[in-house]
Amino acid sequence: MAKPQAGDYGIFYENYVNRVGAANLHEAVTQYSQLLTDFFTTLPEQKADYQYAPGKWSLKDLLQHIIDTERIMSYRLLRIARKDTTPLPGFEEGDYATNANAPGRSFSALKEELTALRKSTDLLIQSLTEEQLANTGTASGNSATANAIGYIIFGHLLHHQQIVEERYL
Repeated sequence: MAKPQAGDYGIFYENYVNRVGAANLHEAVTQYSQLLTDFFTTLPEQKADYQYAPGKWSLKDLLQHIIDTERIMSYRLLRIARKDTTPLPGFEEGDYATNANAPGRSFSALKEELTALRKSTDLLIQSLTEEQLANTGTASGNSATANAIGYIIFGHLLHHQQIVEERYL
């Protein structure tokens, strides 16, 4: 299935979808998965608690945010792909960050969890047919295809990779 078009997702996610250069979601797995996993799992230990400005997330907080967001988005992907039309609620990322206890976790544990989650998400994406990717549901009050949710997952990772490169390293 081709890259999603406007109307396949809420306008808020346009920046994420546009970051992904792959022609289809299965190509995105091949093109980005290992590179992104390697990027985030090789971040230097000495930067784990670094914040680029007061009140900003540390790299631990950022990894936890990426993990939480991918879990939520992969759940949305699964539900929509399986034709579950129950509207899926949004989530408040700040509340998740406040209540995640990332500072109390080791950087290596966060990296290990991210690696396992990324593999799980990739396997889910690879299992989906074109018909399943075309299914539409509602998430955060917006209509979205399963295909678009997959692109949002990769776009979110690419967004945070850029932030890390610009502000943390």
